[in-house]
Amino acid sequence: MLLKIREKSKGVFSWIILILICVPFALWGIQNYVGGGTEAAVASVGDKDFYQEDLNRAYSQYSQNLAGMDIDESSLKKQALEKLIQDEVLFQHVENEGLVVADSSAKKFIKELEYFQTDGKFDKKQYKTLLASQRLSSGEFVNRIKKALMMEQFQRTVIESSFATDADIENFFKIQNQTRDVELVSVALPQLKEQPSADEIQAYYQKNKNMFLTEEQVSVEYVELSLDELAKKEEPTSEQLKTYYDEQKEQYTTKERRKISHILFAFTKDSDDDKVQLEKALKAKEALQNTEFSVLAKELSDDKLTAAKGGDLGLFNIGVMEKAFEDVASSLELGEVSEPVKSGFGYHLIKVTELKAGTVKSFDSVKDELAVAFQRSLAENTFYEMGESLTEMSYENPDSLKILTDELGLAVKKTSLFDKKIKPDSSDKLNILNEPAIIDAAFSEDVLKGNNSQPIEIGTDRLVVLRMIEHQEAKAKELEKVKPMIVATLLKEKAKKAALEKAEAIKNSILSGKTMQAAIEGQGLKVKKISTLTRSNRDIAWQVNQGIFKAAKPIKGKTTVLTVEEPSGAQTVVNIVAVKEGVMTKDDKSKVELAKTNMAKAFGQSEFTSIMESLRNNTEIKFKAPELN
Repeated sequence: MLLKIREKSKGVFSWIILILICVPFALWGIQNYVGGGTEAAVASVGDKDFYQEDLNRAYSQYSQNLAGMDIDESSLKKQALEKLIQDEVLFQHVENEGLVVADSSAKKFIKELEYFQTDGKFDKKQYKTLLASQRLSSGEFVNRIKKALMMEQFQRTVIESSFATDADIENFFKIQNQTRDVELVSVALPQLKEQPSADEIQAYYQKNKNMFLTEEQVSVEYVELSLDELAKKEEPTSEQLKTYYDEQKEQYTTKERRKISHILFAFTKDSDDDKVQLEKALKAKEALQNTEFSVLAKELSDDKLTAAKGGDLGLFNIGVMEKAFEDVASSLELGEVSEPVKSGFGYHLIKVTELKAGTVKSFDSVKDELAVAFQRSLAENTFYEMGESLTEMSYENPDSLKILTDELGLAVKKTSLFDKKIKPDSSDKLNILNEPAIIDAAFSEDVLKGNNSQPIEIGTDRLVVLRMIEHQEAKAKELEKVKPMIVATLLKEKAKKAALEKAEAIKNSILSGKTMQAAIEGQGLKVKKISTLTRSNRDIAWQVNQGIFKAAKPIKGKTTVLTVEEPSGAQTVVNIVAVKEGVMTKDDKSKVELAKTNMAKAFGQSEFTSIMESLRNNTEIKFKAPELN
């Protein structure tokens, strides 16, 4: 059930998990399955109420997932609430159906999440830091994961039960490979000489003021808890560094590189074979005085696979061969050949063909690097403890950063005014305005009301709490500053209208019985004919191609006529003359299984959507805040 999630959570099955437990773990949706609130609810699903805190958390998560996209804030809040409701409807259903997930399964899932792993292993300290930042106990977190997995289990069951038949596949390729014969005429935008009047410009400005708004801006003050900064305050002694060097020596060690070859005299079932094979090995060792090892290996070795390569066994690694073999192989000098070595396979002559000694960087050569690493390791506990205090104090004192400076000794920093557009500066990795999470927090409803933000994680070693200094709302720019843009827009709109009227006149002429050539007579336009047009054709704009294949087939000897707007605003008049059904090609036959899989997923997702609509229709849902309806 969790396979898709473990594979970096890709695919239609993992959306619930991604939304509910996505880093940085806003944990909305299932956040409110435990606990509640004393304030008035904004919406309810059955007996379950949602409060403003739930909506804020949902909005925060949505904002982070859609960072950089220009989406209206009120619309985004409605989407966030809608997602809360959908998840609650699904959860109530799976709970009523008796679906369960064991504690052990949830804990195993948590330990395998990449976010909680360091060097491929579960990092308990990182796990605790996150729970502290969200004010959650481990039990609560496990409980929420269990509920999310129950919901994912139900969705997977529905989707994976769907299938596509051979008839579905045949119909798919009939449609996919369909071709159409068409006639096209492109009606370009005319060049208009008459400029818009002052009244037209003023009217457009008044009607579309929201198109000409300045960017909303804020400036903030903030405190930052940084592991690197804490580390700089640590002053390890030379003895501590030397001890740390000994513990970490493997990181500064380059292992020995040793390649070996062998000649094997293999045992058979003969009881006297041990002595016979030993004698063969001894004679071969003598023969090496006059013959190259690789030549003799090709001639005598019973290991035919390596014999063809002169006995080459490649790089020598401990733990692959028997101990007696490994002890000798690891003790030989470069070019030295061993005495016969007995193993379970027979007797071996071993030669070292390449040897590069291992090296260990000296303490003095890595002292500075060691100091930085050791300082960070010393500061980690302090960072964790201060992070817990930072989270608690900022929550209990939402109207000031002063207690964070007084109690934790963190300096207050300030920014100038900035907008929602992130402007990454690769030369300054410490600039908090390079971080989407910071931008989202600065423009969040809670911060704009004058409260401290929640602690914001930047990577795994920085925590930031910010509050607003100044907020400048978006406002309409002066008419004179946007007048050239309005003039250009009005001219284009008029040109598009003129092109559409001309295209519609041509279309109506064809519908009245004229040929396309006759319909454009004297207008300086040309007819373009395309036979067997395919869906993958790139000679015409994709919008036009899409419009052609969406249009109805010609019936009763009449052509199908339509107009399609091109990306430039020009109009294309299309006359569909004939349609030929597609057939499955040889290349298509190799894609049948993939097509079946994709169609089955699409059918399954459609079925799941239908089930969710039915569940929602049978659940009492109330919006208790009028603006959310």
